[in-house]
Amino acid sequence: MYKNGHNFQKKTNEMANVSISLFFLFLLHLISYIIPTISLQNLEIPPPLPILPLPSYSQLKWQQREIIMFFHFGVNTFTDSEYGTGQESPTIFNPTRLNPNQWLRVAAEAGVSLAILTAKHHDGFCLWSSKYTDHSVAKSPWKGGHGDVVQEFVSAAKVQGVDVGFYLSPWDQHDKRYGEEKVYNEYYMAQLQELLTRYGDITELWVDGHKGSDVPNMSYYFKDWFAMAKGIQSSINIFSDAGPDVRWVGNEDGLAGNTCWSTINRTSITIGSSSIAEYLNTGDPKGTDWLPPECDVSIRPGWFWHESEEPKKLSELLQIYYTSVGRNCVLLLNVPPNSSGLISETDSKRLTEFKNAINKIFSHNLAKNSSVKASSQRGGKGSKFGPENVLDPDHLWTYWAPSEDDRNEKWVEISLDDQGVRFNVVMIQEAIGLGQRIQKYEIYVDGNRVVGGTTVGYKRLHWLGVEGVHAKRVKIKVVKSRDVPLISSVGLFFDPYWHPKSKSRKNRKRRRKQY
Repeated sequence: MYKNGHNFQKKTNEMANVSISLFFLFLLHLISYIIPTISLQNLEIPPPLPILPLPSYSQLKWQQREIIMFFHFGVNTFTDSEYGTGQESPTIFNPTRLNPNQWLRVAAEAGVSLAILTAKHHDGFCLWSSKYTDHSVAKSPWKGGHGDVVQEFVSAAKVQGVDVGFYLSPWDQHDKRYGEEKVYNEYYMAQLQELLTRYGDITELWVDGHKGSDVPNMSYYFKDWFAMAKGIQSSINIFSDAGPDVRWVGNEDGLAGNTCWSTINRTSITIGSSSIAEYLNTGDPKGTDWLPPECDVSIRPGWFWHESEEPKKLSELLQIYYTSVGRNCVLLLNVPPNSSGLISETDSKRLTEFKNAINKIFSHNLAKNSSVKASSQRGGKGSKFGPENVLDPDHLWTYWAPSEDDRNEKWVEISLDDQGVRFNVVMIQEAIGLGQRIQKYEIYVDGNRVVGGTTVGYKRLHWLGVEGVHAKRVKIKVVKSRDVPLISSVGLFFDPYWHPKSKSRKNRKRRRKQY
C-alpha cells in the first residue's frame, strides 16, 4: 500500500511538472506572438504597391518643368515663310544682331528651365557647321562662315542655368541623298551624332515624322537613331509620336484631351501617321508604356518669325496653360527670334505678362492651413498617408491614401474659414511616381457638385468661371480608380485674368504638323 501511494505521488509530481512545462511553453508562445505584434505597431505602414507602368527619373523631372520653350530659327526667318524649299541660298542667313544670350535670358525670366533649338528644319539648313553637308552656316556671310548658332545657344543656356534640347528634322528637302533609304539614314545618324557629342549634355531630342506628300517613299530608322542617342546620352528624353520618352499630344493648339492618360501602347503608334492624333490626345488607360504628352504651340500664329504677326493675347496663353499643363501635359511654347537675331520686344513683354499672371494665380493656395478630413486612411490615424498631405508642398511623394478595406465612397474634404473663401480654380494632383490611377472623380462645393472629371495625372486644373464660387467646404470624391487612388495635392486659387472667348477651341480641326 505504501508502494502504491508512493507511485501515485510520483505520477502526480510528474503530471505537475508536465503541466508547469506546458504552461511555460504556452507563455513563451504567447510572448513570442505579443512582442512582434507590439513591435509591428511601432513600425510605419509601407506605401501601396505601384500600378505599372511608371515614369523614369528623367520623365518625372521633365513633367515638373510644366512650361518649356522652343526657338524656331533658320532660313525661313529671312524669307518670311513657314516652309522652306531646300533651295534657299545660305547667303540669305545673316542676322546682324544675333544674341542667344538674350533668348535664354528671356526664357529664364519667364521661368523656363529647358529650351529647344531647331538645329535643322525641313529645309535642311544647319545652324552648325556639319561635316556632312555644306548647306549650313559655314556657307553664310554671318561671321564670315565661322559662326555656330548651336554653340552660342548652348553657351548662353549654361550661363542662364537653362537645359537644352535640339530639333533635328528627319525630312531634308535639300540633301540629294533623301530618298536613298540606307544612305540617307546613315547621313541623319551622322548629324545626330555630331549634335550629341559636340555640345555637352542634351536634355531633349525632338523628332517628328512629318514629310511632304510628294516626297520619295522612304523609311526612317527611328529605332536605330533612338538607340544610338540613348547610347551617347543615356538620360536624354526623346520626343516623337511614339516616344520613347515623350509623345506628341496630337495637335498644335496646346489642347490635350479632357481625358489624358500618360500611359499608351507604343506598338500601336506609327510615327508620322495622321490617323493616331486622337489616340495620342487621350492616351490609353491600358497602355503598357509611360509616355506623357507634350503640347507644342507657338506664341505667334506662325512657327517662324513674321513681321506682320503679333503674339497671342494673355487670355489665349492662359487658356492654353489650362488645356495643357492643366490636363497632365508639359507646354512647349515656341518663341521665334526675328531676322535681326533677337526675341522681339512684344513677345518678351507678353511672356513677362504670362509669367506674372501664372505666379499671381498659383503662388498662394487659398486652402493652405485649412483642416482636412477623409473617408478613410491607409494604416489608420497617425500613419503617414493622412489627408493633411494634400496641402503640403510635396506634389509627388506625400499623398493621401484611403484604406484598401474601404469599399465605400473615397473622398477628401477641405474645411475653409468660417466666413468662406472665394476661388475659381481647383487643382488636383496625383502621386504619379506610383502610377496614374484616377479614372473618374467629382468635385463638390458646399455639398453641390460643380465638376465631373476623368483623369488627373500630374496636374488637373478646373476653372469655375470668372466670378468663381464662395464656399466653406470642398470635397474631392474619387468615383473610380485603378486600385486605391493617391492624391498628392489639392489647391484652390483665384484667377482674375482669364476671360475665355465664347467660341470653344475644342471644335477647331486637329491637324498634322505643318511647320
